[in-house]
Amino acid sequence: MYDLTSMGVEISDYIALVTFDKPPVNAQNFLFSEEIKACFDQLSIDKDVRVVVLTGAGKIFSAGTDLNRTGPVTRDELRSARESFHCIVECKKPVIGALNGPALGSGLTVAASCDILVASEKASLGLPEINVGLMGGGRHAQRLFSHSLLRRMALTGYRVPASELYRLGIIEACVAPEELLPTAMNLAREIASKSPLAVQLFKQTLNTIEYMSLRDGYRYEQEMTLEIGKTEDAAEAMKAFAEKRQPVFNER
Repeated sequence: MYDLTSMGVEISDYIALVTFDKPPVNAQNFLFSEEIKACFDQLSIDKDVRVVVLTGAGKIFSAGTDLNRTGPVTRDELRSARESFHCIVECKKPVIGALNGPALGSGLTVAASCDILVASEKASLGLPEINVGLMGGGRHAQRLFSHSLLRRMALTGYRVPASELYRLGIIEACVAPEELLPTAMNLAREIASKSPLAVQLFKQTLNTIEYMSLRDGYRYEQEMTLEIGKTEDAAEAMKAFAEKRQPVFNER
């Protein structure tokens, strides 16, 4: 089902662990982008998956676009990269980014496309394109960084270390490297224990209202609250809460 060359997928207890595995630095190219799209499209419809944890093999989460190429970048490559990031944002299942090391350029864009971020103490986020006369990643980085800091990153290539990311509230945890996956998996298990329908609808709602006005966004959220309230899972969650037991969800 997940026949991929640039990443691995392991599924257990409703959690999919996706690992970028393209040595030496998980640099992204056209094939890499196409595989991200295929992977996250499949995860969206996989009934055995409720939460995704995304990390990288080796010391780098992703060093960004593969610069070891001949000729200029093409529009097809740009389109594929753009859609690969949207496939993470639009994945029906929540995606926890577990940053094992630097996420740079399009690697930062992947991180910014995740729903929740945790990081190793060795991780960092940066936009180094200016150092090679290029640009990119700024719009996605706006989801994470303030006006001034983003411009410092974009115009100087400054990398924000994990300790600073945690201080700024951009990541949920900054832990020793050996604690990264346990931390991410504990968070994934907590989310996986909730109503799958409610989690998926809440993610969809948060994506939809992100750039709406307060009035329009809250109105939309209220409508979705009415919709989820009609499900059997919602009734089961409330009944289990009253009976002080774990709910059993059937995704109806």
